[in-house]
Amino acid sequence: MAIYPGHLAKEKGDRFELNPNVPVTKQTPTTFLLQAEDDHVDDVNDSLAYYIGLKDAGVPVEMHLYAQGGHAFGLKASKSPISQWPGLAEKWLKTIGITPQ
Repeated sequence: MAIYPGHLAKEKGDRFELNPNVPVTKQTPTTFLLQAEDDHVDDVNDSLAYYIGLKDAGVPVEMHLYAQGGHAFGLKASKSPISQWPGLAEKWLKTIGITPQ
């Protein structure tokens, strides 16, 4: 699980691409990505570039982006929809067979 990941993208002209120092191959584990678009520490483009890199490599990936949540929202409960992410992660782990149905 990559929760508000950073340093995964590099700017190239007017777009972003996967940081070449982040190896993504067919052997990269199935990944769960989670980030808030208003994260002031790690740009949402890091998640987007990593998602595309994973898809291009044929790695199963699930991504959840929320409009609000900032950075370091962690597991704290709030009225924000992003605080519901642990339930999504639990369902994902069941879906990929890591935890029992």
